[in-house]
Amino acid sequence: MAIRATVARFPIDPDAQEACGVLWGVTVTPFASKDENGQPPLYGSDGHLLPRCENCYAYFNTYCELDQWAWNCSLCGTLNGLSSEAITKYSHPQSCAEMSSSFIDLELPMEGSEEQIMQARPVYVAAVDLASSEEFLELVKSALQATLEALAPGSLFGLATFSHKIGLYDVQGPIPVVKNVFIPPDPEGSLPVELEDVMPLLQFLAPVETCKDRITSALETLRPTTSWERTPGAGQGLDGVLMGGRGFGVAMEALFNYLGSEYGSTFALARVFAFLSGPPDYGAGQLDTRRYGEQYASKGEDADRALLPEQTPFYKDLATVAVQAGVSVDIFAVTNEYTDLASLKFLSIESGGSLFLYSNTDESTLPQDMYRMLSRPYAFNCVLRLRTSSEFQPGHSYGHFFADPQYENVQHIICCDSFATYAYDFDFANTTGFSRHVSEQPVVQIAFQYTVVVPPEELSSSGSTSRGKHSLKRRLRIRTMQFGTAQNISELYDSVDPEAVLSLLVHKVILASLEQGVREGRMLLHDWLVILTAQYNEAFKLTQYKNGGGLMNGQIDNAFTQCPQLQHLPRLVFALLRNPLLRYHEEGIHPDYRIYLQCLFSALEPSSLHLAVYPALMSYSTPDKLAYPRHSLSRAALITSGSPIFLLDAFTTLIVFYSSTADPSLPFPPPHDCLLRTTINKLKQERSITPKLIFIRGGQDDATSFENYLIEEQDVDGSGLASVMGFVTFLEDITQSVLEYMK
Repeated sequence: MAIRATVARFPIDPDAQEACGVLWGVTVTPFASKDENGQPPLYGSDGHLLPRCENCYAYFNTYCELDQWAWNCSLCGTLNGLSSEAITKYSHPQSCAEMSSSFIDLELPMEGSEEQIMQARPVYVAAVDLASSEEFLELVKSALQATLEALAPGSLFGLATFSHKIGLYDVQGPIPVVKNVFIPPDPEGSLPVELEDVMPLLQFLAPVETCKDRITSALETLRPTTSWERTPGAGQGLDGVLMGGRGFGVAMEALFNYLGSEYGSTFALARVFAFLSGPPDYGAGQLDTRRYGEQYASKGEDADRALLPEQTPFYKDLATVAVQAGVSVDIFAVTNEYTDLASLKFLSIESGGSLFLYSNTDESTLPQDMYRMLSRPYAFNCVLRLRTSSEFQPGHSYGHFFADPQYENVQHIICCDSFATYAYDFDFANTTGFSRHVSEQPVVQIAFQYTVVVPPEELSSSGSTSRGKHSLKRRLRIRTMQFGTAQNISELYDSVDPEAVLSLLVHKVILASLEQGVREGRMLLHDWLVILTAQYNEAFKLTQYKNGGGLMNGQIDNAFTQCPQLQHLPRLVFALLRNPLLRYHEEGIHPDYRIYLQCLFSALEPSSLHLAVYPALMSYSTPDKLAYPRHSLSRAALITSGSPIFLLDAFTTLIVFYSSTADPSLPFPPPHDCLLRTTINKLKQERSITPKLIFIRGGQDDATSFENYLIEEQDVDGSGLASVMGFVTFLEDITQSVLEYMK
């Protein structure tokens, strides 16, 4: 569990918080195997016996004062009695994880019969869009082949298709058999028959290890509906009318109801992979994509705002059905036509899944992404709870979870991998603030309860006798952190973590864009930097006032020269304003791409988000020798460095660029055994998604994709004119706004 605070030393009271202008909060990556310093938790058992505070329900931790019979809660100060079992246990502190570390992971007893706990097999279902092209299906087939390789033995796999009908494949017999059920075209219609009556669920879900070849044979039979329609008699509706259509909504709802019947007996979590090649346009849940063309006709409404809200609550409601059926949905959209991901995204993000968008089949990293996603560990049925000491409290919470309807500051996460990150901002609970006593420091405690499926081989090594069966383990991970308070504003500014600040900023900006449009999101970001710059200049007495009280047209320090921790923030804000997340539609930003970025950015941990917003540019003198580890994103930096080879890491893309003046004897592309390649492979390995790798030779290849990332000479408003002074002009504009603000 990695936790990063925007400031390592908290503001002492509301006045200090107001005066500093920095966002106050934390980012949390609960299922990360180590903390932000690379330390793993201490493992233990009997999590259900861990003492809890009678007043605030916080868990006992190393910051609590322990007496022989009682303990003081480190969050609210309440004195709690200890049970006789706890007294005995804590008389041997070295044997208890909670006495030795503030980062612990304890096993909890599972509810349910032994048989049920052992029956929890991982279930995966692929739902493939047949109202598509041959190229799309070839890509999906190779992605599913990669999936079959990544699945653990003992997993169950089901193959379903959708178009104007739903197809269910039985691959457990000698040859694959498909059974179809037609989808009613009516937007209010529902399936005439339950899928369970078409094919019993346990006939549909096949064990991967024994049926892999037959699943592969079934995949080979997949054809687009259009090619069926060209075959005489096939795919014809009533009276020979050709049927098209993509009945995605009905297919998803039917699948969830189908799988839900075995939730809690055959499986504890089912993952549905939905492969889409365009918008749902048939049956219930169909989306009207005309709004994409008509957005400018909306009477003076912000065109960017018109496409951000969902047009129907259908998919949000469907996510609730998925959650109740124990299903998490990952959507893989491979399309460049408008698909209205603004409406579809809820199905994935609210069920604990991911949303992927690929603009074409040629450059898609779909097979690699599938393999990577399934090869890493994940937890499910998670509950995340943040508690704070009594002087302050969590304000807003951000991320792909759903809030508990009953308890405050409790979030449910259906499926959580080791990269998924959430954020909270803080407010003071009263006007007094924190005590100045060192003994009463602010405390944050995060509890994360989760379930993992333990494969048979791990069980046998731990002495369990059952062979070949998966088992469920419920665990409780707790991290308690104590923070210092800043005695003055310099201390506070020196403790800023710019990447954590960026994370919270991105969450706030996404929220503002969704509620009020992209223009509003941009203004919020601009104003935040103006206020921060003004507060900093005030705090360090850098502004001079005339006798009459007016501001002298003196220097505003817009580069934060006195505070190294703040110096990168103007660049990050500038880069965020240049990012497609916040650029205007007229600049050619596809609304679905914007939604995809919102979903991606709001789940990234801070250092990955930093790369996605302001890419890292490093240079090499040869493929085996690093020249400079970090350059600013400007043409000037390229020219002055004099290095022949550059590596740009933009998180989703890696570009190797050989400058036009590079020595022709340097090998291109770089050889597989050099330092540059090793670096690239390491970066690819550590990613949550597969970055696209591009090699460019300056002077010979088209270098546009590389030059687009050199944003510092680009105009912040994206008028397209590469003004000579992009970032410089932006800083001048901030200075003018600061002078206005301080008048």
